[in-house]
Amino acid sequence: MFEIFKNGKKLLGMNARNLDYIRPYNRKKAKKLADDKILSKRMLKKGGIPVPKLLAKIRTVEELENFDWFSLPSTFALKPNRGYGGGGILVVYGKKKVFKCVSSDGTETIPDPVWIKADGSKVTVEDLKGHILNILDGAFSLANMPDIAFFEERLTLLKLFKPYAYKGIPDIRVIVFNHIPVMAMLRLPTKESGGKANLQQGGIGVGIDLATGVTTTAVLGKGKIIDYVPGTRMLLSGIRIPYWKDILLLAVKAQEVSGMGFLGADVAIDRERGPVFLEINARPGLAIQVANLSGLKERLERIKGLKIKTAARGVRVGRDLFGGEVEEEVEEISGRKMIGTIEKVKLVGRNNKTIEVEAKIDTGAGFTSIDTDLAQQLGFEDTVAEYQKIEATYKDIQHLSKKERWGIYKHIPHLESTVIVNSASGSTYRPTIKITVVMDNVVIPTKVTLINRAHLKYPIIIGKRNLRKFLIDVNK
Repeated sequence: MFEIFKNGKKLLGMNARNLDYIRPYNRKKAKKLADDKILSKRMLKKGGIPVPKLLAKIRTVEELENFDWFSLPSTFALKPNRGYGGGGILVVYGKKKVFKCVSSDGTETIPDPVWIKADGSKVTVEDLKGHILNILDGAFSLANMPDIAFFEERLTLLKLFKPYAYKGIPDIRVIVFNHIPVMAMLRLPTKESGGKANLQQGGIGVGIDLATGVTTTAVLGKGKIIDYVPGTRMLLSGIRIPYWKDILLLAVKAQEVSGMGFLGADVAIDRERGPVFLEINARPGLAIQVANLSGLKERLERIKGLKIKTAARGVRVGRDLFGGEVEEEVEEISGRKMIGTIEKVKLVGRNNKTIEVEAKIDTGAGFTSIDTDLAQQLGFEDTVAEYQKIEATYKDIQHLSKKERWGIYKHIPHLESTVIVNSASGSTYRPTIKITVVMDNVVIPTKVTLINRAHLKYPIIIGKRNLRKFLIDVNK
């Protein structure tokens, strides 16, 4: 059997997945359970695993014709029972207001409800009927066999994920083998994916370190490595996933309930309920390897034959064996260093004056900023003295015109430029000086802004302009 390599890493291929893991470890009965979403969720719920609420199901054309459309809430997900790869899922995010119509004879009628999709387009009853007919005909099922359509509650978005997800609800995919979680990724919906957290349709997959639950590196769609949410400067690395241990426990318990030896568990986090199990995958996709910059095959072979008695034990083994490896692989393959939220840095100023201090890593700040006392120690005494004199003289300098401000600041010695910095306390106008920052042996010549940070714990914050060569692990 041939092997697949990417960036020197042995990846599990589709054929190897099917022959070495799905066939031997997933019995036919268990695979049927996984392929039947309604039945599998019923079994999971019976096993004490939280699942989204089933609102209604439609099994025949007759049931479709007699369905009460007014019984549906303003937001829901319509799914095929045996769908795969996210195909056939229709999610609505709101409902248009409906007004009574009064005919000439005084008869009142209520028009059919109309819903709204992620892109703002309308979804009518006729649209839903047409979509459900396609589901019933098997257009989205694994073998194009007749299927069942069902309506499910749409979970509410966790505030943490709001800047990262377009319209839809992110989920976490966990690969479980032999009652041990071996790899995980956060899946984020995008505009391209239509608000669905599915990589095949253009979603984002972000690798997760198993030990810490912190995101590492990201892949867009089927293989493009990215750093930021498309169209933004929101870093995808360094997101700490809430309820991490609970999510891993749910994934392993789902394996116990389903009777499968190898599966992909999809878990979402609801704002009110916490972790909620979405579905079991008997044939999970393999893009998770790219998102983690690591091969599944090596990990699966490592735990084959281990005797795991409890779900909690399986989670401990997975976190101990595979947590932290991602950091080494990310540094090796991406060429970028993994740093924490607080790092010791060396600063080099005028006449090679050098100081070592602890810096706060702040991806929310655009510029790196240093305290005025620190700037003085780096040889910028006259720069700071002139800056403080201006600050004492002009109280509302940010309200002056750009030309007026420059006329005031241009006389500061060793001035590089001036910038407006927006923060939680408002906008400030600051001068910049040029220094060299050395962090984790990476040399960064850069402009930094001056500000009085005497009241703050750290004399310097490193902004995102100087973090392009790094990935942030908030657990470090």
